[in-house]
Amino acid sequence: MTVLSIIRDCLDALLHPSARYDALTRARHRAFMAPRLLGSLAAFAAFPVYLAMRGAPSAIEVAAFAWLIAPILLSWFLSRTGRYEGAHVLSSLALAGLIMAIAGSTGGIESFAAIWLVVVPLEAALSASRRVAAFASLLALSCAGVLIFVSQLGWLPSADTSAAERGVLMAFGVALGTLYAAGLAFGAESLARTSVALLSREEERYRLLARNMSDVISRHQRNGAVQFISPAAEAMLGLSVAQLLGHGLFDRVHVADRPAYLTALSDAARGNLRSVEFRLRREPAGSERGQVDFIWVEMRCRPLDRDMARQNPYGDATCEAEVVGVMRDVTDRKLSEQALDQARSAAEAADAAKTRFLATMSHELRTPLNAIIGFSEMIAQEQTLMLGPAQRKEYAQLINDSGQHLLSLVNGILDMSKMESGNFEIASEPFAPRASLMHCCNLLALKARENGIDLITDAPQDLPVMTGDPRAFKQIVLNLVANAIKFTERGGQVSVSAAVTGAQLTLHISDTGVGIAPDDLERIGAPFFQAGKTYQRRHEGTGLGLSIVKSLVALHLGELTVQSRLGEGTAVTVKLPLVYTPPQAKVPENKIATLTPVPRQETLEHLHDQPALVKKSA
Repeated sequence: MTVLSIIRDCLDALLHPSARYDALTRARHRAFMAPRLLGSLAAFAAFPVYLAMRGAPSAIEVAAFAWLIAPILLSWFLSRTGRYEGAHVLSSLALAGLIMAIAGSTGGIESFAAIWLVVVPLEAALSASRRVAAFASLLALSCAGVLIFVSQLGWLPSADTSAAERGVLMAFGVALGTLYAAGLAFGAESLARTSVALLSREEERYRLLARNMSDVISRHQRNGAVQFISPAAEAMLGLSVAQLLGHGLFDRVHVADRPAYLTALSDAARGNLRSVEFRLRREPAGSERGQVDFIWVEMRCRPLDRDMARQNPYGDATCEAEVVGVMRDVTDRKLSEQALDQARSAAEAADAAKTRFLATMSHELRTPLNAIIGFSEMIAQEQTLMLGPAQRKEYAQLINDSGQHLLSLVNGILDMSKMESGNFEIASEPFAPRASLMHCCNLLALKARENGIDLITDAPQDLPVMTGDPRAFKQIVLNLVANAIKFTERGGQVSVSAAVTGAQLTLHISDTGVGIAPDDLERIGAPFFQAGKTYQRRHEGTGLGLSIVKSLVALHLGELTVQSRLGEGTAVTVKLPLVYTPPQAKVPENKIATLTPVPRQETLEHLHDQPALVKKSA
């Protein structure tokens, strides 16, 4: 352990508790006490030597040596109170008093001690306080003025020294003053070096913190210009810090989020804490040129100077408040929120589908069941009701029709369940599509005639044989044509056509019915969905027809397109491969259908382009 470390430990033991937790304050207190304690001890050690060489001292000399006790008292005052500025004020008073006492007895302003008045403000400069320095300067000037004044009035005793002795004393005083000033200079340099070291250490600490934080810390002007941004931005955005300064960060904010970004900064500049979420364009390493990648960022803003922001709420140009922002990548959280919203929407859609299913099936099942029960009871009571053969036959036919209707409902639900579970199997075999198409249209011709609708079929004689499931093909045609007839008003027209396009068979079914609204068109084909409030309950059905058609077309690797406008009719186009090849993997759901609303004029032009039409009903 060195002598300096022992001295430092002794000084640290004398420090006031308020100065022990700040390195710079601790260094200043040590710098104040060390020279005074050492100087006083040196003066006491030299006092016996002075007596041996000088002899009996005068009263002034005794007072001067007694005054050397003052630095020890000042060190004790600072150690007990911790008042650094007060200790410097007392030190200035003590030094000025000593100089005035020596100068008053050795020639006044012409004394060798008068030069030491220059040291008084220099010593006060170590306090780092303008008030103490100003007080010491006024004190030194006042002392010099008093010495000049009393010297002019002749109130001071005349010096009985010769010119040579005065010269020696003056040189001695200048040398001592210079040495003392040099000591003060070295003390000031030591304090400055300590301040720089502490500042550098503090900056390194904050720099280390900024570099290793995952959050990005930035400093903004009120208009969004970046004055500082931490190095964590390089990892977040893939850009250097220099590219983000100024308006570089603002240029990478998504255009739709820029108003919210600037509003948050402006509000924070007025003294309010703000939090905003926006998207930032990121340039990941190895990305292709022109590739755009956005991340979600949450930024918390607060004013850099609350007092300035509070005093200047409107952002005066001469005193504009600045904002500190802390940004965090919340892309994973936003993706989780979006997934949660999608799951919630899916759950709500499933709940709505269940509600529609219960509402629809309760209506569709109750009607035929009531007919079956009612007419069967009437047949059971035929003797009481006196029913004739014609009535029994009619009731039996109604019961059979209701049973067939129930069977078709159950088959539709079962087929839909099989398709959704992936258990529906396609029995692929060669068949003639024209014969199947004409058979389906003939089955529905009577229903079209009863509704006053013209059913027009165009099926060329040279349609080739195709490979697929003939039962599924008939179900597609029956559902589409039946829907077209169901939703076409009396006097309307339903057209069915078939043609070969490349390696596909194209079916086109169009009507002049009520049409489908654009909002409903996006949901057409969902199970149990029935579009349009204007005709929702005017027609029977479960809403499974088009859903089954979409699934059957998808199973055949075909395409389904629905085009419609409200009040102008609907056109459905189905494209099926002429040769069906079972897929090796599951068919993606997004290949089922493309639903886009188009003007009715395109449908009419398509009808005009057809060859000779065969009219199936009057």
